This record gives sequence, structure tokens and C-alpha cells, in this order.
Amino acid sequence: MLYAAGQLVRKLPEGPPVYGVTSIADEVFVLRNEYSDQVEVYDATSYRLVRRLTVPNARSYSDMTSCEHHRCLYIADPTVNCVHRLDAQSAAATHWPLTDRPAGLSVTSAQRNVIVTCRETRRIVELNAAAAGAVVREVALPDDVLSPIHAVQTGSGRFVVCHGVDDDPVQRVCTVSADGRRVVRSHGGKPGSGSGQYKVPRQLAVDQHEFVFVVDLNNWRVTLLSPTLGHLREVVSRDEFQWGPDRLRLDVQRRRLYVAENEWQDGGWTKGRVLVFSV
Repeated sequence: MLYAAGQLVRKLPEGPPVYGVTSIADEVFVLRNEYSDQVEVYDATSYRLVRRLTVPNARSYSDMTSCEHHRCLYIADPTVNCVHRLDAQSAAATHWPLTDRPAGLSVTSAQRNVIVTCRETRRIVELNAAAAGAVVREVALPDDVLSPIHAVQTGSGRFVVCHGVDDDPVQRVCTVSADGRRVVRSHGGKPGSGSGQYKVPRQLAVDQHEFVFVVDLNNWRVTLLSPTLGHLREVVSRDEFQWGPDRLRLDVQRRRLYVAENEWQDGGWTKGRVLVFSV
């Protein structure tokens, strides 16, 4: 599938910082840093706010993803080390405990299980969505995969991982073998602003053909990589952003890329919004 440079379609309203954006069918879900009504639900055609959902007993947020098959949201809570499962329609909620702090979330290509990326222990944990979040397996990542933030499993069983924050000497996107033992290929390395460099690759979106979109937080851009992690183009340049982009969701059917950007002031995130691009 060919993707064009992103064209801005809509800016969703500003509000508290955005910690996740995802979509199911005809709706877009935006996770805000609030005590209640944390998830805003928008119509994916009109971009009209249609309702809000509350995540019971949530303490903090690091990511959100969704499952089309189960029609639910998964929200990572690093304060109590759990994943909250929220039904997209009824808002019925459960939570699945973890032994590690979750950083990033995704669902498997078969839309069944949940992939949790644990930055501090450099592990990927797979949870069984049909068995109340029971741990299917834990995958230890190679020693040179520092500070993994987000991982997506491909149809071949491998993982595409973005890693590297702050002063980490290596910041890149890499494909890791299904058993986690080796890096198969990579894009990036020493932090920088060149086309082959990153400054905190924050989150990924991978389509069914394994093209990879990467949010590059401190370079204020979204990069498109080939299935072999070759650089193709900047899909969204820094000129489109008012603040730092750090979350994204690809809607393949609508050819829409939802990118969350947040303002950083005085050592913290102060407000945020979601930008909608056609690709």
C-alpha cells in the first residue's frame, strides 16, 4: 500500500494531556489525563464528540489501544501496574494485574491478545484477552534494546520495537525475532535529526503489509518505514505540529492517521489534542 504525505483534515479540541488515541469502526477514542470521563469518543466522519467513558479505579496512564474483535479498549496504568479493559459500548470495566510497569500496548495481528511493552525490565508480555488477561508468555529483549517504549507483533510473529529515551546512546526502531533473542534489522542508532536518526521514537503503527509509522517525539515528526525498515519519507513534518507528537493510530480503512500532540511546560505535560491526517 502506498501512503502519501499526510494532509491535515481536522484538529480535535484542546484539553488535558492526551495519553492515547485509537479507533474502532466508526469511532475515535482519545484518552485524557483526568480523574473521570477520561476517554472522549468522537464520530470518525463528523469528528463530533458523542460521549465520554470513565475508567474506574484508574490512577495513571501510559498508553491505550483497542481491539476490533472484542470491541474494547485497553489502557495501561503504570501506577498500579495493570491493564484496564473497557467495553467500548457498555463501558463495563475490568483490570488485569501485571508484575511490571506497562509502557506501551498493542494487540496481536489476529486481534486476540494484548502485547504489553515493559520499559524498565526490557520485556514484552503477552496477555490472553479471552482468559482475563492471563499471561501467555514473556519475551526478554536483547541487551542492546534500551528503554523499549512500544512493540507491535507482525503477522510473521516478529516484533517491531521502538526504543531509546533521554540520554540513551541508541534510539531506533528494530525488528526483533519472535523469541526476542536477536535484532533482525533496525533503523536509527545514535540520536539525531537526520533521516536515519531519532530523538525518542515514541510509538509505532504497523499496517497489514508491515509498513511502519513512527512518532519521533523530539524531532516533531512522523516517519514512514518500509517493511524492511528502510526510510521512505516524512509523513508528517514538524511544520504541522504546535507541540510534541507522542501517540498515534493508523486507520487503514479510512486512510487516516490520528496523532496526539502535547504541550510540555515547567517539567510536565500541560495540555494536548489530536490531529487527524489523511494518508
